[in-house]
Amino acid sequence: MERGERTVRWRVRGDGDGAAGALRGGPEHVRHSGPTRVRDSGAGDARAPGTSDARDSGTEDARDSGIKGARDTGTQAAPGGPSLRARGRVLAAVAALLAALLLLHRAIPNSPGRLGSLLETFLPWLGAVAAVLFALALLRRSVPALLASLAPVAAWTYLFGGLLLPGAEADGYGLLVVQHNVSDENPDPAGTARALARARPDLIALEELVPQASAVYERTLAAHYPFHAVRGTVGLWSRYPLRDVRTLDIKPRQITEPWNRGLRAVVRAPRGELAAYVAHLPSVRVGADGLASAARDESARLLGAAVAAEELSTVILLGDLNGTVEDRGLAPLTTRLAEPRRGFALSYPAAFPLVRIDHVMARSASVGRIRTLPATGSDHRPVAVRVKPLGT
Repeated sequence: MERGERTVRWRVRGDGDGAAGALRGGPEHVRHSGPTRVRDSGAGDARAPGTSDARDSGTEDARDSGIKGARDTGTQAAPGGPSLRARGRVLAAVAALLAALLLLHRAIPNSPGRLGSLLETFLPWLGAVAAVLFALALLRRSVPALLASLAPVAAWTYLFGGLLLPGAEADGYGLLVVQHNVSDENPDPAGTARALARARPDLIALEELVPQASAVYERTLAAHYPFHAVRGTVGLWSRYPLRDVRTLDIKPRQITEPWNRGLRAVVRAPRGELAAYVAHLPSVRVGADGLASAARDESARLLGAAVAAEELSTVILLGDLNGTVEDRGLAPLTTRLAEPRRGFALSYPAAFPLVRIDHVMARSASVGRIRTLPATGSDHRPVAVRVKPLGT
């Protein structure tokens, strides 16, 4: 283009025709939707031919790109969104599974490895898992996860919430009884005996008595508990006379060495006689194969049969049963006897109690709130509860 030549450029504003705004055979065919702008491309126009077009095109591309980017950003989830949703679904699934375990734990098969009993041993601790899930759902701000996490909380409350409620011990007349596995390695049996006597119970049941320690308990408790009976490694101390004391045969077949962990005695209480049973069921172990509780379960069946055959209507069972009341292995006892409905009273291990395997159960009697007493030289903590025979 020669110097000084003037070029006429039109800026065409869209009128709805889109590409129809282009030149059609010459300037006379151009339709204008606004005033024509004339720019001099002479000496004052330092741009090379096509520069304006490139710049306009770049500007439009950038603008289009920005609009598209904004539109895409609006349609996509915020960074981390899909991950949060996925985590919410995982939390909801775990919560549903936890609720099912709580409510349907009896449906878990007990073989192999007695998995059902193992789950039931620690069943109350699933409440801690439910609380963690609920907290995570709050942190994730996931409504489905939050709603789902309420299910195990409700299931745990249904099963165990009553134990947390305040409740008085059996009102009116009742026998205060103490159950304690004193440990055959207790370094201070005399101190343990004094600690138990401070609770002023009417009956004291002890397990893991060895000959040397048994004599110490007899001497220390004699002043307030003149009546006592010892059979094998279990014993009963009473404020009231005892009669018809006999050994309970609850020895499982697989144990071949001398083994005596049960006794039965009639307590001549002021409001009537009752049968007192003291028992120490075989220990269980948790290993790679699951819960080894076959001997315990067999001993529980033998003890349950003895209780069922008891002629006296009122029965009190005190003992280290090496299982929780939720454990189906103790069903021969829990289906025949009432256990406390108030209080957790976790008794083992003494340093950091996780489970209550020390129990007081009764037939034809109400069982009050169970509680633990201060720790002694044993690896168990003693438990105390007031039992009121029906009709008294």
